[in-house]
Amino acid sequence: MIELTMPSFGADMESGILTEWLVKPGDAVKKGEIIAVIETQKGAIDMEAFQSGIIHTLRVEPGSSVPVGHPIATLETEITADSTADSAAQVPPQTTRIKASPLARQLALHNHIDLAGLNGSGPEGAIVAHDLESQKFIDKTPATETLNHTKPQATGRDEQQMMRRAIASAMSRSKREIPHYYLATTIDLQPALEWMTHYNHDKPPEAQLLMTALLHKAVALALTRNPELNGFYTQGHFQPASEIHLGMAISMRNWGLITPALHHADQQSLPDLMQQMRDLTLRARRGGLRSSEMTDATITVSGMGDRGVETLFGVIYPPQVAIIGLGKPMVQPWVVDGKVRPRLLFNLTLAADHRVSDGHQGGRFLGKVNTLLQNPAGL
Repeated sequence: MIELTMPSFGADMESGILTEWLVKPGDAVKKGEIIAVIETQKGAIDMEAFQSGIIHTLRVEPGSSVPVGHPIATLETEITADSTADSAAQVPPQTTRIKASPLARQLALHNHIDLAGLNGSGPEGAIVAHDLESQKFIDKTPATETLNHTKPQATGRDEQQMMRRAIASAMSRSKREIPHYYLATTIDLQPALEWMTHYNHDKPPEAQLLMTALLHKAVALALTRNPELNGFYTQGHFQPASEIHLGMAISMRNWGLITPALHHADQQSLPDLMQQMRDLTLRARRGGLRSSEMTDATITVSGMGDRGVETLFGVIYPPQVAIIGLGKPMVQPWVVDGKVRPRLLFNLTLAADHRVSDGHQGGRFLGKVNTLLQNPAGL
């Protein structure tokens, strides 16, 4: 018998609200199966079972705020033939998670409303708070005001303040404990742009690549040669990661960031990586990220080029040991073969932990990214 505890989805998380159980006692679950929905300052996250077994007890009622590490259920892992037979009849069909916004889930919980069967007007049919109001399940003003009074994280402004406090706590810890060093370089993206334009020429919009996919793939491949930037600093020493999971910074409603992981980014083809990036962005903004995507990023890649930022120097997200900054690609004069030509350039930055690496290693990493982008067909 093992305990399932409230997981941590980042260094800035202290507690979470268990909004929904997707299993019941006696259900058999497989490793990776979604068993609950956890509400955090950054939205609703699907909690996965980290081990196969049979749910023995559920210790926490939906709607409860639970500290990170606190037990929420027990799982029977030593399954006998009798228990397997007993549970076989209790195994439910594969649970389909109801798509709903965090506020809609909390309104439904507060008003004892079953979301199953409701029509959603949000992205991909997700249920949003307006649907509960427009379909007359709740009165708009009283219910919303009551929920906002009892659960401040459900309101826009209060939710923003909670996320800001959580981010501030993690970033303060980072600047206090991690000796950052910073490097920057300018990279010529013209070869990558020309290759990508040719690749996209006969592709439908949904199959086309964006430059960000090439940049993330180049970073991932460069990390295979520079493993000292990919891993975690915990308990006084560096633990290199055996896999490369890029934490992709995604803006949330214009007032916060969430960084789900692009798993095995170095091993994916560019089309597959592009599809995963689109999928993560969509699910980050409408809900439905999995706990594994929120807990195992080995390094973070952040870009603000879409906001016009030319150079971004990031703050390392502990316990990671590096963060990559992607600036805005811009056409500028550049010397090629002794002649000044207009080229697409962008600034690539690295902030890294001086306890683990130094400027020589960091510079080698930036140089490798540059080399890879000059031969985009090899990505």
